Amino acid sequence: MAWFTLILAGLLETFGVAMINQLSVKKNWQTVILLILGFGSSLALLSYSLRYIPMGTGYAIWTGIGVVGGALVGMIFYGESKEWKRLVFISMVLAAAIGLKLVS
Repeated sequence: MAWFTLILAGLLETFGVAMINQLSVKKNWQTVILLILGFGSSLALLSYSLRYIPMGTGYAIWTGIGVVGGALVGMIFYGESKEWKRLVFISMVLAAAIGLKLVS
């Protein structure tokens, strides 16, 4: 259950980052509310999962999901670069997060 909540926390962090970008495009109160809910929920779920997962591993995976998710959202929805070098390094971050899960 803790791993599921950690992954969900990372996805909500990605959502929060997307809302930050959306806020720079369109300033309205709905986006601010979604940003606060996204990051607030993410931190609450991270806090829960760290009760059962070592802090270093949990935090690294949470930030890894956020980094990879933010980069992918940027590529898919905001026209950011899809250059192969960028994809290689994003894959390395993802592989490191998976590796931490495997050795924990």
